[in-house]
Amino acid sequence: MNIGDVADRARLPAKTIRYYEDIGLVTPARRPNGYRDYSEQDMHKLAFLGRARALGFSIEDCRLLMTLYEDRNRESAEVKALASDHLARIDEKIAELRQMRATLADLVEACAGDHRPDCPILADLGKTPYRPNRLNISRAAALTAMSPAATASASLAISCRAGPFCNCAKSACRTSSPNQ
Repeated sequence: MNIGDVADRARLPAKTIRYYEDIGLVTPARRPNGYRDYSEQDMHKLAFLGRARALGFSIEDCRLLMTLYEDRNRESAEVKALASDHLARIDEKIAELRQMRATLADLVEACAGDHRPDCPILADLGKTPYRPNRLNISRAAALTAMSPAATASASLAISCRAGPFCNCAKSACRTSSPNQ
């Protein structure tokens, strides 16, 4: 089958199929004229890769999954471990997106959105870049290493993630918007 036919059946663009060939995920036969000749097995591999990529597996994860799929002596524990690791990464991304959404929702709520030029959204965006993983880990590690009394006073000095214009009720966040 030619690349157009296999692309239709595997529901992948021809460019993606050529890329998968370039990186060694599939190796179609060649006709005497040099054109690719995809087998049913190649089409099945491409569909497998398409489904794995749609689930967010990396190319290297797909390579490993394909190796495991083709190995009749595999242990399902290996596949489960790979999928579980990927699921944990997805959960981390979801948590980061929820945090991002909460921060942005707080900023949108804090912004008057009127004729005045001051805007908490722009003020927050103009701050030093926020690095959620490093800052959260550093803060947690620092607070864990302190005594309970030191932890309480340090917590009061740390402001909310929404920034200086937050109106939340957290004990560490007692700032308010200059618009109020």
